[in-house]
This record gives sequence, C-alpha cells and structure tokens, in this order.
Amino acid sequence: MRRILVVDDDPHICRAIRAWLQRYGFRVSIADGSRAGHMALDNAAFDLMIVDVFMPHMRGFESIRVFHERAPTVPLIAISGYAFSGLGASGPELLQLAIGLGATRCLRKPFRPTTLLAVIDDCLSEVEPSRRYSVTLTSVTNTQSEAESQSNPWSEETARAITG
Repeated sequence: MRRILVVDDDPHICRAIRAWLQRYGFRVSIADGSRAGHMALDNAAFDLMIVDVFMPHMRGFESIRVFHERAPTVPLIAISGYAFSGLGASGPELLQLAIGLGATRCLRKPFRPTTLLAVIDDCLSEVEPSRRYSVTLTSVTNTQSEAESQSNPWSEETARAITG
C-alpha cells in the first residue's frame, strides 16, 4: 500500500484528498502546515508528497524547496490555487520555478480527483517504471462513470473546498 503525505493548511482540502485517495487504497497522512509536514517526514517514509505552495511560515515556493530537500527521492506534487493559475505571462515561468525547486508535477486548484490520481500514477510510474498503476486508473474511470449517473457523494462543503 502506497503512503502519501498531504501538506496543506486548508483542512477541507486535506480531508477531501485523504477521503478520495483512501478510497483507492492509498495510506494518507495529513499535515496541516509546514511544521507538521516536517515532523511527518521525520517519523515515516512516504512514496509521494502533495504539498501546497503557499502556507503560513513559508514564503512563496519555499515549501517545495524545503520538502524536496528533506526527501529528494520522493515525488512531489505542488498544488496551488494561485501560483499555477496561468494568468498572464508569469504562469509558465512559475511552473518552471516549481519544477526547478523540486516539484515533479504541479496542479492548479481546483482539480478533479481523477486528475490527481492520474498525476499520482505518472509520478509513481516514473519512480517504478516496471510497475504501472493502471488498475487504479481503470477503477477511477469506472467509479467516475458510476458517480456521474448518481448524486455527488461528497458533502457540499467538501466540494466547495476542492473547487474553490
């Protein structure tokens, strides 16, 4: 079972990501900010990190750099509702900065759960090329099709947290 560390100061985002990933067999640890994230890295090994770019006590992209330095072999998905908005000419430059500081991939909030799973699949597959996580992606696709025909299982509050 793959272990994922989610570091974000927004508790709604953390709970939503954890619920979705646990549903697909990941073990998820939540850290509500940079200090808690550092303690989590000190106490456990992770296969992947999802780190918010802007958090209290961290300036700008510092979170990516610090978490990458602490665990340089662990893929890091940088997430942000602001940094990767792509508005204006600075969007691509900020993506390049994030990658240069250690992010493996970047996602702009809000993102779909299926998008997050696809990015996780890509990151883990790069680390372990011999093992593809297509089973997870297939089950996600099937579940998404079922979910679209039924009502949304997430609470309205959680849905708002993910979609902005």
